[in-house]
Amino acid sequence: MAFRKAVKGTLIGGGAVATAFGLSQFFEYRKNQARLAYAEAQGELNVPYKDALPTREEQLSTLRNTEEFDVLVVGGGATGSGCALDAVTRNLKTALVERSDFSSGTSSRSTKLIHGGVRYLQKAIMKLDYEQYMMVKEALHERANLLNIAPHLSAPLPIMLPVYKWWQLPYYWAGIKMYDLVAGSQCLKSSYILSKSKALELFPMLKKDKLVGAIVYYDGQHNDARMNLAISLTAARHGAAIANYTEVVHLLKKPDPKSGQEKVCGAHCRDIITGQEFDIRAKCVINATGPFTDSLRKMDSQKTANICQPSAGVHIVIPGYYSPDNMGLLDPATSDGRVIFFLPWEKMTIAGTTDTPTEVTAHPIPVEDDINFILSEVRNYLSPDVEVRRGDVLAAWSGIRPLVTDPNSKDTQSICRNHIVNISDSGLVTIAGGKWTTYRSMAEETLDAAIKAHNLSAGPSRTVGLMLDGGKDWTPTLYIRLVQDYGLENEVAQHLAATYGGRSFEVAKMAKVTGKRWPIVGKRLVSEFPYIESEVQYAIKEYACTAIDVIARRTRLGFLNVQAADEALPRIVEIMGKELQWTEQKKNEELEAAKKFLHLEMGYKARSEQLSKTTEISLTAQEIARYKKRFYKFDKESKGFITTVDVQQVLEKLSIHIDENALHEILNEVDLNKNGQVELDEFLQLMCAVQRGQISDSRLAILMKTAEEGLDLRGPVSVDRSGGGV
Repeated sequence: MAFRKAVKGTLIGGGAVATAFGLSQFFEYRKNQARLAYAEAQGELNVPYKDALPTREEQLSTLRNTEEFDVLVVGGGATGSGCALDAVTRNLKTALVERSDFSSGTSSRSTKLIHGGVRYLQKAIMKLDYEQYMMVKEALHERANLLNIAPHLSAPLPIMLPVYKWWQLPYYWAGIKMYDLVAGSQCLKSSYILSKSKALELFPMLKKDKLVGAIVYYDGQHNDARMNLAISLTAARHGAAIANYTEVVHLLKKPDPKSGQEKVCGAHCRDIITGQEFDIRAKCVINATGPFTDSLRKMDSQKTANICQPSAGVHIVIPGYYSPDNMGLLDPATSDGRVIFFLPWEKMTIAGTTDTPTEVTAHPIPVEDDINFILSEVRNYLSPDVEVRRGDVLAAWSGIRPLVTDPNSKDTQSICRNHIVNISDSGLVTIAGGKWTTYRSMAEETLDAAIKAHNLSAGPSRTVGLMLDGGKDWTPTLYIRLVQDYGLENEVAQHLAATYGGRSFEVAKMAKVTGKRWPIVGKRLVSEFPYIESEVQYAIKEYACTAIDVIARRTRLGFLNVQAADEALPRIVEIMGKELQWTEQKKNEELEAAKKFLHLEMGYKARSEQLSKTTEISLTAQEIARYKKRFYKFDKESKGFITTVDVQQVLEKLSIHIDENALHEILNEVDLNKNGQVELDEFLQLMCAVQRGQISDSRLAILMKTAEEGLDLRGPVSVDRSGGGV
């Protein structure tokens, strides 16, 4: 009865707030509907569409040889690519340059959610903040649009909010219902309350103690880097000249004939791949460089004040068994007031994020403190039966959010993720801040401002409902045709359909015959992931220039499992080298650069540092004796160390064959001295780290344990079989 009264009271209060906000936003709604009706009345897009993408060389040629573009966008992240797509679909002659790869920065390092922002709505209601409310409403509109225009790359995801106090149940329920209400007709699915038993049935890993129930609501999830790439490729197919690995050296200026004031009229650029420099002239230059916004603004004027305060957000990836296949988890109030998401993604589990001030860098590195903070918060919500181990972290990354703020502010957690559009005295248009979800509306607002400021001849935005690359011909059953027509594995076919959509047939056509009964085509890069070799070839058509582009953004292997990515690298470099005619020196450089990327930016360094010379050996005497016994089964001569030869001899007795190079790699993971051998102390440090959960999948530890068990089962070899083998 008390619970019903609480719910009823909350309903009345929530309804009052909803009514107030609904009335305050009525005219905004009418204005928005009128704008959309006007845009739709313009008919179909009257711009060319290229089914075959121009090569990167052709794009660079267009950039070099075009007398003047209407718009030059600097930055190939979600917002910059969105600006290019918005501009080109308004029949503006459009160029885009990106100094690294498309989505190489913040846009590939998100929480992978397409959402309005539950916590922003909470702040809007609690503080009666109209700006935050409108930001949430806009984001929810954009969420619906993004799910519609890229159905192959995105989908609704149910997210559970577990409740451990009775009074919180109606409180959170009212807030989530308000979220549904603000979404209106674009609500993905209605939220609902679960009993304790039902919540545990859907999320069995959840901590049972004191759980009173849960609330489930829906947001969108996507493959962020591939989504960014789809926006870029769609712009290119509509006629935009785009080029990655092309940096702006300095801005071009000329005096305005009327005022005599210096105006930005383009950029002097450098092709990082070849070193060639050239000018790109444009009537309007748009700065969409995310965290590097202020760098380009200072190219325009050294006196300009900073408008961005960067904030680092770290995410980790752990095995898929930590969460259900289709249910996320939201921790609304962590120990320090942050919000942590715990979500299934690409058959793994992603957890994050942190929110700490940082310096701007092109290569952010996840730090151990942030990784451990996330693990600690995850432990608070999972059952004690589930041991959350540091060693289960398969990858970790840090992304820099370009928050718009007063440069004197130090508290990044209270900063609104809204955006600003600024036009400098020289005409440089800057779009800064915002959220992944609202990239399209941000681009539209930016182009509207640019068209007005530079007197460009263009119609309204046409990007609402405009299908992104691969989305038009996608259907939920498309993967079945891939299996039937090409003989691909079911898992591989599903992956291709969910990554390339209608373009997946082009990837399948490039797949080579396996020589097996099944699958007929599609050689995997690594056995446990559905990425196949033909994707590397197709990645080059999608403007991949480096091995990092392939492991991080064309496929997501580097974000899912750094060890698997490391294993796939030699084959990736081999395929790319053949396609791009790399020299042996270039291949080695690419291999080393990619390994460095995995080591520093994808958490391999933090992972490997779990085992070091300073690791304390805190084992009991009984455990030490057991592990010494295991070690000496390999160190027959009691040398105090083992080498690949020692391991190979034991494995041969068990009729197990491991490639010599692979064996060297396995021992090298534990060889702290890097002297080509694993000493007893190093082995004991390894086993101690394994017991603590700091390391969970050491190949040497598993190999030696398996071999020991095999030797014990085998027992002594009988005389009559000693000459004939086993």
